[in-house]
Amino acid sequence: MDRAVFGGAGPHRLSRRLPTMGCKRYKRYMADGFDVTTRSMLRSNEANWDARTPVHFASAFYGLDGTRSAFHWFAPFEWEDLGDLTGQEVLHLQCHLGTETQAFAHKDAKHTVGLDFSSESLEHARYIASKAGLDIEYVHADVYDAPEVLSGRCFDVIYTGKGSLCYLPDLPRWARIVNELLRPGGILYLTEFHPLLNCLGPVAKPGEGQELLLRNDYLPGRGAVERDSTYTYTDGPAIRGKTVSYEWTHGLGDVVNAVVGAGMTVSQLRETDALPWQRWEQMVPTDNGWWRLPDGAPRIPLLYALRATR
Repeated sequence: MDRAVFGGAGPHRLSRRLPTMGCKRYKRYMADGFDVTTRSMLRSNEANWDARTPVHFASAFYGLDGTRSAFHWFAPFEWEDLGDLTGQEVLHLQCHLGTETQAFAHKDAKHTVGLDFSSESLEHARYIASKAGLDIEYVHADVYDAPEVLSGRCFDVIYTGKGSLCYLPDLPRWARIVNELLRPGGILYLTEFHPLLNCLGPVAKPGEGQELLLRNDYLPGRGAVERDSTYTYTDGPAIRGKTVSYEWTHGLGDVVNAVVGAGMTVSQLRETDALPWQRWEQMVPTDNGWWRLPDGAPRIPLLYALRATR
């Protein structure tokens, strides 16, 4: 789970001795289809997420000390849309620490696989799953390499989102890969931060009030956005290591067109005004522990969910 956004150096030392749970080794295919500049950006993102991981693992934001369950990160409508997962094979793309991945195992999926390009994230994800007694397979790969690394395996459900698409430079290619990884009749379920959310400035400049202002592009076309942040979106200390990452803008129309263009049929598109964390100071809690803008503020979409079938 990206974008907001057990103490000290302990988790970082711990990561060197975390147990393994069915992890495939990452063979790089990522160079295919991208220019030198884009490949360099993708490598920077991988290194940045490796550096973020120990901070995220120890943070109160993720609540891995038991203060937050895997189900905290899901809106109630997501389970309605996904339906009964019993006996299903589920693939979670760009899974990071596996905070959401665990929920599919709890929902009696036949087999759950989490895939991520950060080896540091997956070491921690395997440790978290092991502590919870969950049989989850974690695969180390860039999402663009998934068909090769997964050796032609297909899935009933592919889940992704909540801060993942912005790290993908080529959305149509991503959608074709998802379609390839799905069985006929299989479901893609994407829950992602709304492009409008990413346009709004989270911090007021000097002399400004609490009103939300448009600060970032909604539509693509200007290339990657470089971010150099010493601190990540969670609480905790500064990142040790690589601080530069790159993001790509994708409007809602770009996402829908990529999915449809890959041959999938969109059956549902939701927009909601709630988030699983307090993005802005003026947000108020909801009944399920999520957050939304107060009643006096305009109602705007902050998160969307797309369901598509191969």
